[in-house]
Amino acid sequence: MIRALTGYSTRHPWKIIASWAVLGLVLSALAPTLLGRVTQHRTDDFLPRSYDSAAALQIAREQFGENPDALTVTVLVARSDGKALGAADQKRIGAEAAKLGQRRMVMPMEDDMPRFLVPDRSQTPKVAPSMTAPDRSFALLTVQLAGIPSDKGVQGVYRTFRDAARTQFAEAGMRTGFTGDLADRVDTTDAHRTAAKVGSTLVMVFIILLNVLAFRSALAALLPLIAVALIGAVAAGAVAGAALLTGRKLDASTPELINVVLLGIGIDYLLFLLFRFREQLRDRPEQPAREAAEQVSGRVGTAITSAALTIVAAFATLGLATFGQFRSLGPAIAVSVLVMLLGSLTLLPALLAAAGRKMFWPSKTLLHKPGEGRAARFGTLVARRPLMMLAASVALLAALAAGLAGIRMDYGRGESGDPTPAAVTAAEISRTLPAGVSDPTSVYVTAKEGKDGGVLDAAAFDGLSRALGRVDGVGKVARTVLNEDRRAARIDVYPTADPQSQQARDLAAGPIRDTVARHAPAGTTAHVGGTAAIFADVSVAVDHDLRIVFPVAAGLIALILLLLLRSLLAPLVLMLSVGLGFAATLGAATLLFQHTLGGRGVNFTLPLLLFLFVVALGTDYNILIADRIREEMQRPGPARAAVARAVRHTTPSVATAGLVLAGSFATLAANPGSEQDAFALTLGILLSALVLSLVLVPALAALLGRALWWPFRPRPAGGAHGQHRATAPAREPDKVTAY
Repeated sequence: MIRALTGYSTRHPWKIIASWAVLGLVLSALAPTLLGRVTQHRTDDFLPRSYDSAAALQIAREQFGENPDALTVTVLVARSDGKALGAADQKRIGAEAAKLGQRRMVMPMEDDMPRFLVPDRSQTPKVAPSMTAPDRSFALLTVQLAGIPSDKGVQGVYRTFRDAARTQFAEAGMRTGFTGDLADRVDTTDAHRTAAKVGSTLVMVFIILLNVLAFRSALAALLPLIAVALIGAVAAGAVAGAALLTGRKLDASTPELINVVLLGIGIDYLLFLLFRFREQLRDRPEQPAREAAEQVSGRVGTAITSAALTIVAAFATLGLATFGQFRSLGPAIAVSVLVMLLGSLTLLPALLAAAGRKMFWPSKTLLHKPGEGRAARFGTLVARRPLMMLAASVALLAALAAGLAGIRMDYGRGESGDPTPAAVTAAEISRTLPAGVSDPTSVYVTAKEGKDGGVLDAAAFDGLSRALGRVDGVGKVARTVLNEDRRAARIDVYPTADPQSQQARDLAAGPIRDTVARHAPAGTTAHVGGTAAIFADVSVAVDHDLRIVFPVAAGLIALILLLLLRSLLAPLVLMLSVGLGFAATLGAATLLFQHTLGGRGVNFTLPLLLFLFVVALGTDYNILIADRIREEMQRPGPARAAVARAVRHTTPSVATAGLVLAGSFATLAANPGSEQDAFALTLGILLSALVLSLVLVPALAALLGRALWWPFRPRPAGGAHGQHRATAPAREPDKVTAY
């Protein structure tokens, strides 16, 4: 099947290239709009209804008509001269708020985004006075916009509103401050806009330079980016289409993560093909380029397919997760990787066949074989001193893994450097009012059918309100609000802690829920919701999912390795190595961000992301080196000489591919709050490529010899493979030359 697909692509290259080009150009225009329709940001929507906070959200929607897409921005208004607000000031604030609530805020044109790619989010905000500080130093307004914080259109509307509010209140002699998730997101995005652009540009330059150094060819340097961009556009369209057809919602961070993953693995797979294609052309200079492309694509295509399927299998297990952010991420990544696999088996071989030897122009390296080089010497070192190299690599990984001691999960928004203007405004509010005034923990109570027809009396909740007010950590309890038919009630609780903090989550999940359970009026059902309660439930869901996803994903990856390598021992060696790499990477992240920098812990999604990416993507490199070791062991000669040759041939491709993928993940550092993900994924890929695949696995192979492939040990020469080798120019089996 694989050879038939790659064979057709190399025999009809221009048809394949034209098809991908048309499909890529069309979907690159449609994908942003389609993805915008299937993404959401609300973490609470990703929780099953069995969780208390999710049940509370359902009551808020059904009984109080709360908009699930509503974004709340809190506006602080104070006198510019610092004096207390008087009655006239408060009246003026109310009048200006009413004017803002009647203006339609138009989405401005983004300089870096064509208008047709961004749906028009222009809207009229809902603006209402909220409360005044006890010392009358400021007043608060509540503003509601519809959309998700990551939507560029919604961010543009917020900027328009913010600028209009600043201007209006400044003319009235007042200053303003803005806080909330949307305000913080926009402030952070604006602060990192230049860094993000520079980071993306540097990564592109880095990838091009790596390819230039590896191949000394302009075409080989640019082709990976063009090919992966086309396939990536098709993959994004496929993900959006699949989400629309199935009714699934994607987390707002999923499209960006897909882009990074596809850039990395797409270029990896093309590099694997390019290095092997160049090797084939050097070994058989008389062979037609298209024939060489067909042979190489068929051979490497098997390893690429197995590597891609390990990623698909790993991410497919996320379908078993209860936390919706994981459950939506899994199929999205799996679909995009399948599209990349299809592109790797069709478009990439077609490009090799169409370009032929011109792929490496103007380099002259095809005309002669290079002499002894660093890759050859490194392969010889690993083969001759396997025990020393194994001990050194295991010691390094174990030292990093020791950082796991005392690891804590952080369910906040992550650290993003200096405080944003939104954070400064929130801090000013919290000096006078409870920190939770802009994001309260809400208690929702519904009447059971039966007594009094299910109608509630606000006075019946006085005891519950007093009990909540006595809870340590609660700053204020709002009056009870009943819905229109008086069958549901809401009590807003304002914690003294930041709603995003662990203290607020512990408060919502512990004392507040306990108090509600003890003091809720008879004949009612009560649930606790709000940001703090949601993230408390998320922590429970994530812990549950990790216990399920890890073993299932590991089992599927091991099964794929078993089928590919046709060995019982080799898959075990590879799985143990990537497991050690996972522990080392997570330990290093914990050591840096928690123990050294004094953070609240590691991001709660990091262990799962690391497991999936480091284990699944890292297995790609292990598959490549293991497959080449087995191939070389089928040639005559000692097993250690085969390991040396395999390391010599794969070091350039694995090292280059690892650096490219690590560079891709490093770009995540430009996204606020993604610093931990960027560091850990970058380090994990580097360890997988440079330590596990090029040192640890080859060293074990050198120590175990052909027993590594038990019970089906590869035999030297003979068979179809041996006949194929016989047609190639003879080479001394034990001599290692530079790649």
